[in-house]
Amino acid sequence: MRTLIFRTIAPYLTSLMVLFSIFVLLRGHNEPGGGFIGGLIAASAFAIYGIACGVSPVRRSLYFHPMAISGCGLLVAAVSGLVSIFMEMPFLTGQWGVINLLGMPVDISTVLFFDIGVYLVVVGSITSIALALEERERA
Repeated sequence: MRTLIFRTIAPYLTSLMVLFSIFVLLRGHNEPGGGFIGGLIAASAFAIYGIACGVSPVRRSLYFHPMAISGCGLLVAAVSGLVSIFMEMPFLTGQWGVINLLGMPVDISTVLFFDIGVYLVVVGSITSIALALEERERA
């Protein structure tokens, strides 16, 4: 299914889906959403792009190897849990704080960083699987 219309619209659809996946990631603990479903949406976007344009453009657009993205996400999720140990609380206990960004207070939490880690793990692992299957199908 590599029609001209599909190949033309796929990069725009991928961009829109990745943007929506980030929106779903960031609204995670306030409303339905979070790192897992956001990561699935982003991985689906890269799968659509791979079906339309091939595996090598997807690998170029990711810049890093998908398993490196997954490993980085695992590290971010683990470090977000370690913060609570340094505060003498159980592992993965949520910690909240406020930082000033351009003169405006911004609430941050370890829960957000855990969700970002889950997002990266899901994007990396599912994209790696999808690209491996796509490469096998084309060979």
